[in-house]
Amino acid sequence: MTSLNTRRTLSSTRESMTHKFSINGHEGYLTLGLFDDGSVGEIFIKMAKEGSTLSGLIQGFCRAFSLCLQFGLPAADACKRFEGMRFDPMGPTSNPDIPNCSSILDYVSKYLQSSAVTSLQEDSQTPQAQNSAATAFSEAV
Repeated sequence: MTSLNTRRTLSSTRESMTHKFSINGHEGYLTLGLFDDGSVGEIFIKMAKEGSTLSGLIQGFCRAFSLCLQFGLPAADACKRFEGMRFDPMGPTSNPDIPNCSSILDYVSKYLQSSAVTSLQEDSQTPQAQNSAATAFSEAV
């Protein structure tokens, strides 16, 4: 099997951001690990009171999503695939920018596309990092 992209690894010590959220009373935490250029390179989701089955599925999703990001899939493209998925918990959220969601994955995809994450990435990106990311993407396509 031939790979079109090489895996981009995160630094051993890296910046991260943790976001606390609630979906219909179910509390959770989303942690984003960042590459040196400020782009999201890994995600972790921890729900406070979920059973082992849902927790296992969510952790599997996080690993797969993180690997996709590390192999060059743009976060926006990945988010489009998960936005709108429906399963419990769903309903009102604690985030005024995302008043309702249809699942944990729907919430995470909307949050990753939000202005908070976009501005975090833009603040830490230099023009050189932006150019190298654009070059890598155009070469992959």
